[in-house]
Amino acid sequence: MQYQTIDAPASLSPFVKCFWSFEGNQEGQSYVYRSLADGCAELIFHYKGLFSEPDVQGNPFYAGLAAQTKEYKRYITQEAFGIFGAYLYPFAIPLLFNIPAYELTGEMPDLVTLLGNEGRILQDTILQAPGNHQRSIILGNYLEKKLQNRFSEHDAVFSAIRHVIQAEEISNIPALSGMFCMSERTLERKFKDFAGLSPKLLFRISRFKSTLNDYGNQTRSLTEIAHACGYYDQSHFISEFKSFSGYHPRQYFHGRPEGVEWRDA
Repeated sequence: MQYQTIDAPASLSPFVKCFWSFEGNQEGQSYVYRSLADGCAELIFHYKGLFSEPDVQGNPFYAGLAAQTKEYKRYITQEAFGIFGAYLYPFAIPLLFNIPAYELTGEMPDLVTLLGNEGRILQDTILQAPGNHQRSIILGNYLEKKLQNRFSEHDAVFSAIRHVIQAEEISNIPALSGMFCMSERTLERKFKDFAGLSPKLLFRISRFKSTLNDYGNQTRSLTEIAHACGYYDQSHFISEFKSFSGYHPRQYFHGRPEGVEWRDA
């Protein structure tokens, strides 16, 4: 099993955190992957094999968007797989698809539904590319073309969203609105449109995501992890971690959690 990241070009860094690829050879056995709550979105292209969501009706897609979400999901495959993706700040969604971010929160539409024939052409071009370096160039060129004239729009709200996603400490919403020179009402409205989540919920998810960096660290207790990431007590940390991941943090940090083998690769 192999997980790799590819740096996005500097011209896309305001919108794309990175490109990534994930490959595994699971023929003859089941592999379960669990996606966790995330304030960012991902464009996903399955160039080998497919995953399905247990007990969920509908066909899995070859290419689509996994939007920002406060929920975790489980996916399963029984074949060799290869996935290429772009990890996006959520405000890329309205700029790429002309849809407010909140309309796609928690959703996973396929690329043809979002972009019609343009999406079909992009899907086929990326799936047929000979390798992931080429896929990063193809998708990077596409995103630059779609975003090149929109880099300076809404700078303040984009900066505020990035600030929260990076889990930089904020004491409250008034402090955040003052930092970026917006009224609280405007801040809430802009976050709804461009992040798809409220500032408070986005910060909670980002704080949860920051705890995941301690995966594999067997020396830290749950209390130490909780306090280091800004939780006021261990019970609050456990409750929020279970809500956003489906794991008890003891299982995730000190046990054998389901579907995280890619972190050990």
